[in-house]
Amino acid sequence: MSTKAPSLDHHPTLRHADREAIGAELQGVLVELTDLSLLGKQAHWNLFGPNFRALHLQLDELVDAWRTAADEVAERAIALGHPPDGRAQTIAERTELEPLPAGPIADHEVVTAFTERMTDAIGRIRTRMDRIENVDAVTADLLHGVVMGLEKQLWMIRVQV
Repeated sequence: MSTKAPSLDHHPTLRHADREAIGAELQGVLVELTDLSLLGKQAHWNLFGPNFRALHLQLDELVDAWRTAADEVAERAIALGHPPDGRAQTIAERTELEPLPAGPIADHEVVTAFTERMTDAIGRIRTRMDRIENVDAVTADLLHGVVMGLEKQLWMIRVQV
């Protein structure tokens, strides 16, 4: 039985250079979504204030959605022959999202923090989506769905300001 990994250069309809570029864009999206989910859990655990219960539950829903989207992005990357990297060290080194403060965080501060971070993440994901739009419509469609979900989530958190 062979222990050698299968060749990742197996997608016949996209040029290798295109697959590499798309994989790099997907890796950036994976970092955004994974860090959002980590920030969401940090806020979930340390949240306090009069809107605790509703926001505590909403953060769990957001984290679940971000993890699901990250999984879809990672699976698309591997389908194109690009191994995704969701290791903690990679996320920490490559994230562009601002960290949350350590310790307790008030409900109104969580709403503001996630409004800012989600807005920033959406902007970067839209930029990545635009770069691959004419190269791979399937991957662009995946990112359209990610952005659509994030924008709906942003609306639902932003209205609490």
